Amino acid sequence: MTTPGLPERVRLVEVGPRDGLQNEATPVDVATRIGLIDRLTAAGLPAIEAGSFVSPKWVPQMADTNQVLAGIDRRDGVDYPVLVPNMRGLEAALEAGATEIAVFGAASESFSQKNINCTVAESLERFRPVANEAQRQGLRVRGYVSCVLGCPYEGAIEPAAVADVARELADMGCYEVSLGDTIGTGTPGQARQMVATVAADLPVTMLAAHFHDTYGQALANLYAVLQQGVAVIDRSIIGLGGCPYAAGASGNVATEDVLYLLNGLGIETGVDMDALLAAGHFIGAKLGREPSGRVARALTANRPT
Repeated sequence: MTTPGLPERVRLVEVGPRDGLQNEATPVDVATRIGLIDRLTAAGLPAIEAGSFVSPKWVPQMADTNQVLAGIDRRDGVDYPVLVPNMRGLEAALEAGATEIAVFGAASESFSQKNINCTVAESLERFRPVANEAQRQGLRVRGYVSCVLGCPYEGAIEPAAVADVARELADMGCYEVSLGDTIGTGTPGQARQMVATVAADLPVTMLAAHFHDTYGQALANLYAVLQQGVAVIDRSIIGLGGCPYAAGASGNVATEDVLYLLNGLGIETGVDMDALLAAGHFIGAKLGREPSGRVARALTANRPT
């Protein structure tokens, strides 16, 4: 039974194969990336970031995303979005058979300058023709806003700045806007205020939460925004990820931890924990890494041998 005041069902967007693996020091081979995505699909995840069409010069970890899309076992009802920063990336995504793309904006001027060497307004103008052409070609477009609860260069970010970027992304046709606490400094009160400000302009049903766990606040922040009606959560298998532009920023909140929370609240996801743990064990073994999330560590340790 769902806890009163919370959504009955939450859509989980798995970002590990893109947002997670792009921060690995050593690129992960195509076969491993395909194997991870197929295992995540088998676990029942409805949306899995498959990669990005950015220059391999800048993000070598995402090279050969076209081969990943060609090799995965796509299932009906599952979305496999890819990050696309420009028209060249869109052309490559279309050629590879992508059906959904994602574009990124930032709520912080400093972060935008450090990340993509332009102002927030300039970045949105770059994305507009990409989003327009993608929709003309029949692709869905998802928008991301980074630094919604803090910036590594300028500190606190005003919720109104987040709302401005989210509104621009929605205006260019993004069906959903993911709100990212890139450096994981947010607290529940701040998350609640930020979502309330954005939801004054956009339906809360259009919003997704993308919280990093640097300060151990991600689950508390998620619970806070669930109470406001947010029903889409981005997470990363075994807590993979980080941010190359934010020193010390840890990975996204672990998928296993989020699923455990939602299961305990009686919220439906359609995701199988055992299959999820198997996917985490697969990529953890390939990377030589233990899961960062507590649930995966606890459930693995308590399994009978």
